[in-house]
Amino acid sequence: MSKAVIREIELAPGKVLSLETGRLAKQANGSVVARLGDTMVLCTAVLATEAREGQSFFPLTVDYREKFSAAGKIPGGFIKREGRSTDKETLSSRIIDRTLRPLFGDNFFNEVQIICSVLSGDDENDGDVVAGVGASAALMLAGAPFEGPIASVRVGRVEGEFIVNPTFEQLESSDINLIVAGKSDAIVMVEGEMDEISEEEMLQALEVGHNAIKDLCQGQIDLVADAGGAKTFEYSPVGLPEGVVEAVHDFAAKRLEDHILLPYAKETFYGGISDIKKEVVTHFLGEGENAVDATEQGWTKSDIKEAVGKVESNVMRELILRDGRRIDGRGLTDVRAIWNEVGYLPRVHGSAVFTRGETQVMSSVTLGTGKDVQPVDQIFDTKDKSFFLHYSFPPFSVGEARFLRGPGRREIGHGMLAERALQRVIPGQDEFPYTIRINADVLESNGSSSMGSVCSGSMAMMDAGVPIKKAVSGIAMGLISDGKRTAILSDILGTEDHLGDMDFKLTGTRDGITACQMDIKISGLSHDVMSQALHQAKEGRLHILDCMEETIKEPRLDLSPYAPRLTQITIDASFIGAVIGPGGKIIQGIQRETNTVIEIREEEGVGIVVIAAKNGDDAMAALEIVKGIVTVPEEGADYEGTVRKVEGFGAIVEVLPGKEGLLHVSELDYGYVENVNDYLQVGDKVKVRLIEVRDDGKLRFSRKPFLEKPEGYEERPRERRDGGGGGRGRGRDGGRGRDGGGRGRDDNRGRDRDRNQDRD
Repeated sequence: MSKAVIREIELAPGKVLSLETGRLAKQANGSVVARLGDTMVLCTAVLATEAREGQSFFPLTVDYREKFSAAGKIPGGFIKREGRSTDKETLSSRIIDRTLRPLFGDNFFNEVQIICSVLSGDDENDGDVVAGVGASAALMLAGAPFEGPIASVRVGRVEGEFIVNPTFEQLESSDINLIVAGKSDAIVMVEGEMDEISEEEMLQALEVGHNAIKDLCQGQIDLVADAGGAKTFEYSPVGLPEGVVEAVHDFAAKRLEDHILLPYAKETFYGGISDIKKEVVTHFLGEGENAVDATEQGWTKSDIKEAVGKVESNVMRELILRDGRRIDGRGLTDVRAIWNEVGYLPRVHGSAVFTRGETQVMSSVTLGTGKDVQPVDQIFDTKDKSFFLHYSFPPFSVGEARFLRGPGRREIGHGMLAERALQRVIPGQDEFPYTIRINADVLESNGSSSMGSVCSGSMAMMDAGVPIKKAVSGIAMGLISDGKRTAILSDILGTEDHLGDMDFKLTGTRDGITACQMDIKISGLSHDVMSQALHQAKEGRLHILDCMEETIKEPRLDLSPYAPRLTQITIDASFIGAVIGPGGKIIQGIQRETNTVIEIREEEGVGIVVIAAKNGDDAMAALEIVKGIVTVPEEGADYEGTVRKVEGFGAIVEVLPGKEGLLHVSELDYGYVENVNDYLQVGDKVKVRLIEVRDDGKLRFSRKPFLEKPEGYEERPRERRDGGGGGRGRGRDGGRGRDGGGRGRDDNRGRDRDRNQDRD
């Protein structure tokens, strides 16, 4: 048996994260089992020995997977094998990827694959941040050429106290759920959701997370030392030939600067850059019959084009740092022009179009019932979702023609960021018992489409009449830094994102931050720069909220006429079975009769009944029936019942759903009743008074209180029936003769006994 090397890092008193190597998956270049509590994640790293020929990008693949066996579960549904990655697995993979990718050098193109498999999952600790630490440790052991180690932690706050890697129970009451990843000297990735916290509170959370990251990074260094040191990994750097960038700069820098200073439009900007690249290639390689494949120095066409891209980046960055001028002419804090529209789509429940510069997102809201919730079948989280946002990025939004496929990792990640941003303002199910789905379709994109989804989604919910607590907007911040000079950019363009050093997305209301996502490409940010970015983002966020409120300021009072009407009441849990009925007979009958959909669930000993209808009349009809079922009949109360059955001894009358009793022949009229069918037929409506609730729960009714009493008629006291005898007592009401005292033909008791017996 192999000897394992284990290193333990204490995150808090009684909370220890351990790293183990040398026991499992030893043929991988690096292999680590990271453990927190009973949650264990096997993290492996494999590096290709050489880059593929012609490789022009860094092929890093990160897969985080959760097998149901880790929690002692079997997947639900027909297929019992885990299939495609869930959204949770995709998001966790993205977090690890976004943390590690910037730390590899620009000249390293060997393929790297990281697989993080949850081996054991407890009910307290999530595996995502544990996997981030294990992945870094595996790369360290493999000798990967990256600026590690890194670590990731989750920061929560319960009752004002910050907690590193809180349990699931603690997260339920936490107003912060923030994942922070970084190195010992810098934060490199942030993602999470918050309950309208301030910029100062955000900075505190980042500091708490970074302090824990420092300990976890040192623990990885110690693990590698205990294991005998990192493996030696040799590779051939891939880069541009010497001198090509300098030569291209001398020829094209002024052309590029002049082009950047022209009035900006995305199409003409990129078209002009393409023309300059062609001009530079022609200058160095010639054209037509005189064209060559490479210069005397060995510079190829692809080398020259790549060099133009680097010069373009340098020129753009220098214009920003030196002159404070961006490629579209804006100042550093300026937000692009905004226009909005709501109610654009006539048949959907709510819609909004948000346009900021050349980024446009159209969101539509669909309101559904509890049957439309998103089931969640995972090992750590099994709570169904009644609110979800789906983000779509079709190729035409950037002027491309390519196949439509299912959502990729980027789309899932952007959609989840927007969903988290809006989640905190969604009303509770007790206030608004609808399932809410937002479709955020990007129609144009030139930077910050995920933030456009937040803005359009917020307005679309208001247009749909969803009583959200506050409007939410979002803005993407950028950064340009050369180590000495720093410029923070508000509302970045796609080019500024690609060529800049930071992409920091922040969403929130007027009162605080609700979500964030940050990726940094440089070594790190100082506290002052981070603080400036947060406060500059707040100014932009409030400006965007002002523009949104010019279009719609608060939720509409009425829902769309095409939205279902939901009515919710609470009942005693003991009546749930009565409303459902045997085999669902009662509830199905109510739904058919009233053209509604009814859902019943039990929460904390209380029954919740939700009625969905296309109009208010149907909803009220179903509501009255349900109320009738859960109402306990009281003696002396009057009802309008329905005749369900007619017998010789009387009629069976239903006064409330599932509640029926006997209207005895003696209580049908003051005079002699020869034939019950002469008075009542099945289906007739009849007014009755409940005169007796027997010990066994059976009901007896009388029709007499609603009839005119004959002159001289005297009512004898009724005898109460006990619960025995099968209910076969004879009628005892006296005074049946014409004179009110005799027992002549007008007395029903003079009829044949078999016809008058009480069979209730």
